[in-house]
Amino acid sequence: MASAATPSRDDFAALLNETLGEHESFEGRVVQGTVTAIENDMAVIDVGLKSEGRVALREFAAPGQKAELSVGDTVEVYVDRVENMHGEAMLSRDRARREAAWDKLEGEFGEGKRVEGIIFGRVKGGFTVDLNGAVAFLPGSQVDIRPVRDVTPLMDIPQPFQILKMDRRRGNIVVSRRAVLEETRAEQRTGLIQSLAEGQVIDGVVKNITDYGAFVDLGGIDGLLHVTDLSYKRVGHPSEMINIGDTLKVQIIRINKDTQRISLGMKQLESDPWEGAAAKYPIGGKFTGRVTNITEYGAFVELEPGIEGLVHVSEMSWTKKNVHPGKIVSTSQEVDVVILEVDQDKRRISLGLKQAINNPWEAFAEAHPVGSTVQGEVKNATEFGLFIGLDGDVDGMVHMSDIAWGISGEDALNLHHKGETVEAIVLDVDPEKERISLGMKQLERGGVSADSATSAGRLGKNSVVTVTVLEVRDGGLEVQAGEDGATGFIKRVDLGRDRDEQRPERFQVGQKFDAMVIGFDRSKKPNFSVKAMQLAEEKQAVAQYGSSDSGASLGDILGEALKARNSKS
Repeated sequence: MASAATPSRDDFAALLNETLGEHESFEGRVVQGTVTAIENDMAVIDVGLKSEGRVALREFAAPGQKAELSVGDTVEVYVDRVENMHGEAMLSRDRARREAAWDKLEGEFGEGKRVEGIIFGRVKGGFTVDLNGAVAFLPGSQVDIRPVRDVTPLMDIPQPFQILKMDRRRGNIVVSRRAVLEETRAEQRTGLIQSLAEGQVIDGVVKNITDYGAFVDLGGIDGLLHVTDLSYKRVGHPSEMINIGDTLKVQIIRINKDTQRISLGMKQLESDPWEGAAAKYPIGGKFTGRVTNITEYGAFVELEPGIEGLVHVSEMSWTKKNVHPGKIVSTSQEVDVVILEVDQDKRRISLGLKQAINNPWEAFAEAHPVGSTVQGEVKNATEFGLFIGLDGDVDGMVHMSDIAWGISGEDALNLHHKGETVEAIVLDVDPEKERISLGMKQLERGGVSADSATSAGRLGKNSVVTVTVLEVRDGGLEVQAGEDGATGFIKRVDLGRDRDEQRPERFQVGQKFDAMVIGFDRSKKPNFSVKAMQLAEEKQAVAQYGSSDSGASLGDILGEALKARNSKS
């Protein structure tokens, strides 16, 4: 029987288990220890085990800094193993800091708080950050709001970060510096926007230039200076007026506090050139301007900086129709224009380019009166006549009935071809309708001289004249008034009152007879009628000699009228 002084086998096993259990409870835990010595670059630490442990001094220092540790200091370390092969405790300050940091970071991540860390290394795709013991990954895109070429100035200095993702089981933490900057910037923008007001004039610095405008830094918040608000004059690209880095005086046009967008303007600080534009540019006034832009529908002409007018394509040339404006004017060309319309409220001015020069049809009428002979090239042949190119870049038309005597209009058209030079007589000029009527057959016989051409105007409507047959056609007679008067036409139905009299073939060239002027055609040539003359004479005879109720027949009445007319002649 064992005595009390001599432990039994069971007592020894119980003591051993108690000792090992205490030691095993240390492993995997963060415990406090005391620095008992500092040897070279190692700190000797007693954590209450059979043996002490050693920890590298660098584990007690922040990245890039020197450890401040003395004998007797109390520190927290992580017990990895109670005893290694050398009989020493395996301790880690980094692991202790990491475990403590993870506990703290999980709480801050849950509350959405910012954390402080230090960028201390580079890895693929980004950087490593020390979060007071826990190592996090900082993606390159999350370093700053804008791409940063050199991160060196940001390394080894404490700064705030936002935790984007945490996974303790995998030891994975992702942080962002950009999120903190954007949040701070948003707070600053909100405060700055509250201090700004529409209409306020403020200085700003040009940060960026695009095709549509420039972004101006107003001291923490950007505003857009649109290209149309740079100046009242036309600006093709903002770089024509400003450069990056320029300090500008701008006016705040609009503030959208919901989207935090600010619209800026420079031209608003200048006097508006459109004030009094209607009085400055009266309708009909002639001015000189510079072509600034050409489109398919016209050209814009700058009358002064800030005031442009549009010359519509229809107002560009008297003679060039359906031509692209670029073939008439060119950019930067100085041109004379006439004011056609001014709308000061809508800031629109309609201009005319062709009105600044003489109307070529009016100039032609002055240089070539009716009855004068002209020469030109056949520009085009149509189914109804020939177009002749004349002086002043205008065209005259010879109707097919005025090409030649004795043949049909269709056959007359075949006598001439495009490019041929011909002569003709001016029959009529209408500047308003931009129309010139010419005759070619009048040069052959029965032509219209300057004097005889105007005789048509002296032939009064309803007057009776003696005419001579010049040509017999199926549709009627071509006749001439007097010996050297105006030529005209008598339609078949106007050759007599009775159907038997309405036959052109009963007349011969050179035959003379009386006819009444019943009107004039588009070229002011008279139209005659025998039928109208007969009806007029009958009406006059009835009025003079009485009606058929008196017992006299209609033949007797007409006979008396004819005797009276013959006796006068």
